[in-house]
Amino acid sequence: MASPRLISCVLALATVTLAACSSPPPLTGGEPKVSGVADGKGGGAPGGDPTTGAGPSVSALTPEAYKGELDSRHKTMLGAINGLAGARGVQSLNQRVDKAEQALSGAADALSAISPPADVRAQHDAYVTSLRDFAAELGSTAGKVGSRELCTSSAVLSDLGTKLTALNKAGEALQGAGDYPADIVTVKAGGKQNRRLKNGAFIRRTSLGGRSSLEVDNGGSRDAVVTVVKGGSKTFSVYVRKRAKFKVRGVPDGSYKIYFTHGVDWDGKSKSFTRQCSFERFQKSVKFKTTVTATQILWHDWRVTLHAISGGNARTAPVNPDDFPS
Repeated sequence: MASPRLISCVLALATVTLAACSSPPPLTGGEPKVSGVADGKGGGAPGGDPTTGAGPSVSALTPEAYKGELDSRHKTMLGAINGLAGARGVQSLNQRVDKAEQALSGAADALSAISPPADVRAQHDAYVTSLRDFAAELGSTAGKVGSRELCTSSAVLSDLGTKLTALNKAGEALQGAGDYPADIVTVKAGGKQNRRLKNGAFIRRTSLGGRSSLEVDNGGSRDAVVTVVKGGSKTFSVYVRKRAKFKVRGVPDGSYKIYFTHGVDWDGKSKSFTRQCSFERFQKSVKFKTTVTATQILWHDWRVTLHAISGGNARTAPVNPDDFPS
């Protein structure tokens, strides 16, 4: 004779997202200033020609000396870009974007101060300009990483694609003009993608032989991955599409912590969203318990809601991306 199935409790958990905004500081104007020379004559740079106003000339470097200047910065710039492409985790990515910006901006300043051989002046100037443009774009990208608009190295490279291509071409042109070490771009930027898993796809799953169930309701505007942890071990991670639900059956008894990440474009290799990512957890643990009596079997079923609902009774907290269970 089959035992009756009683649901001892069904509780709803909800997330509440708070948004803060700030106003930009007011713009202030400076006082325009002019400068001249005491004798009333217009002049150029000190030491320049008083007739033409031209500054002192700088002797062009020999090809060997110029190659040495490039070579002294080649390793640093190449390492900064490759390091950016190899970043794992949002915090590491943020640090490496900043490091790359500093490295390329510093190299551009140093190279702009030298005079290359006359026959590669055009290629040199184009290379320095591309370095400056790429460094400036990195500054903008750093803000996007900080705001979690970009979350992986592939997304960053995609965002930098145009400037990265321009820098690569400028480096190839300079290198081809005299075998100069200007090949600092060895990575490729892919196009923007919108990859998704099917609703209810398990990214990780251990044995699910219990009686309880966990229903996930994702009514938000981005897909989500819910990760359930028991003790220090991940029990399962499941993909739930935006405005969709999925019920995980067979959850074993125990006390669990529930983490979830929202985002756009799921990268199966890095097991993370590449854009618009957020990381949160429910502050309270969820307990599943099965009770067997002489006449009944009782168990707990839970339903978690990843968007704000009226009557929601659970608080969430942001999680450091590096502390999120992968």
